[in-house]
Amino acid sequence: MRDFSNSRIEPQLEIVPTAILSAHRCHLGEGANYDSASDTAWWFDILDRRLFEAHLGSGAITTHALPAMASALAFIDHGHQLLSAENGLYIRDLANGKLTLHTPIEADNPATRSNDARAHPCGTFWTSTMGRKAEQGAGAIYALHRGELTQLFAGLSIPNAICFAPDGATGYFTDTRDNVLLRVALDPATGLPDGAPVALYVHRGEGGLDGAVVDAEGLIWCARWGGGCVDAYSPAGDRVRTLRVPARQPSCPAFVGADFRQMLVTSAYQGVDEAARSADPEHGRTFLLDIGTQGRPEPRVKIGTA
Repeated sequence: MRDFSNSRIEPQLEIVPTAILSAHRCHLGEGANYDSASDTAWWFDILDRRLFEAHLGSGAITTHALPAMASALAFIDHGHQLLSAENGLYIRDLANGKLTLHTPIEADNPATRSNDARAHPCGTFWTSTMGRKAEQGAGAIYALHRGELTQLFAGLSIPNAICFAPDGATGYFTDTRDNVLLRVALDPATGLPDGAPVALYVHRGEGGLDGAVVDAEGLIWCARWGGGCVDAYSPAGDRVRTLRVPARQPSCPAFVGADFRQMLVTSAYQGVDEAARSADPEHGRTFLLDIGTQGRPEPRVKIGTA
């Protein structure tokens, strides 16, 4: 078990073994996830409306065109996924790619789209919205619990870092514009808040807090957009590791592989001019990092009332 002591000593940048999983350049890579049953990783290019499927064992990568912008997914069962898309949650049939609207979210507001999302250990699905131009306060976080959608937090600009402690008793999220990683007490049986969010870590350095995932021992791993790294935070609020990512704008991590000891990290070239892209030769690519940490499988989401 790691020592989560409240040391307040900022870690040095680590360079760990890293490979390119996919050389496809994502305009806005996001929503990384992994299905251990099929050894398949998934991620999105939000702005270019693409869903990537990578079989890790064979290295085969398939690109699926989408009819709308989508940003994240969770697994329902062996044949279906739940996608967060620009106007709501869709069930996706893996056999044919068919999308069926399950729950509209802000469908009457063309100024917003979906952003970060993740499934709670009990099966409740947290998802978020934001302004298409990252307008101040235009976003929110919602929870789909037993088929009912509830708005949890409003007035966010760029909701990110949605993830959960292994026991389900704590949730984490951020507004990238504020750069404060928040924690909130949850009812483990429902995945719904049992109190108000409080600050866990205030980021004052380079870059912004983006997508996040929690490992088996409770460390929160958060991609740092514009910082070229992934940071690990303890439940006590210390930054305990910082790993280099070979792209300037990493966006979302996920644990992958049979033993969940590798980390997939997406990246993006959104908002970057040609000169900056030339200076960042791996921009938009998707990476695998050997981080020496035990991850855990993502829970399946429950979409019904049972």
